[in-house]
Amino acid sequence: MSILDLARKARSIRRYDQPKPVSREDLIALVDVARISPCGGNMQKLRYRLVSGQAECARIFPFIKWAGALKDWDGPADGQRPTGYIAILSEDDPATDVGIAGAVIQLAAAEKGLGTCMLGAIDRAAIASELKVPDGMGVKLLVAVGVPAEKVVLEDACGGESLAYYRTSDDVHHVPKLGLEDVIVG
Repeated sequence: MSILDLARKARSIRRYDQPKPVSREDLIALVDVARISPCGGNMQKLRYRLVSGQAECARIFPFIKWAGALKDWDGPADGQRPTGYIAILSEDDPATDVGIAGAVIQLAAAEKGLGTCMLGAIDRAAIASELKVPDGMGVKLLVAVGVPAEKVVLEDACGGESLAYYRTSDDVHHVPKLGLEDVIVG
């Protein structure tokens, strides 16, 4: 699969096939790809806390806000929730490294047929407490992982149109994307 095809496949998934859990080994494999990815000054400041199993996933679910553009949706219903999470941790705030790690995890998951959603609207302190994150480390990003249970369609957006994602009555998730000519300047 080309990197372009993989990028098209690696969408934010918000509904999962919960009866098909992601394995701890799959989560480890995703972290292994992030571990060898580029990072600032090769300082390797990121650490990862794997969350797997129904009980542990349920403990942190209340501390996540899902899909800000879908105002009338409180997140995936029971049976459609992620079956794993990867908490990206650090002592300071290497935002570039966190972004690289999150993107690489998302691409690697898509290659495996898994779906992810990078979650930034989270209660970091509550999640850190629930996961017993070591003192001095903070939760910088939470990546939900599971078997996708929704269809996501990319569509062309024109300048001036809303870029907010939305769902149609058939439960298809639509994601408007600007054209290449709209994002290259000069």
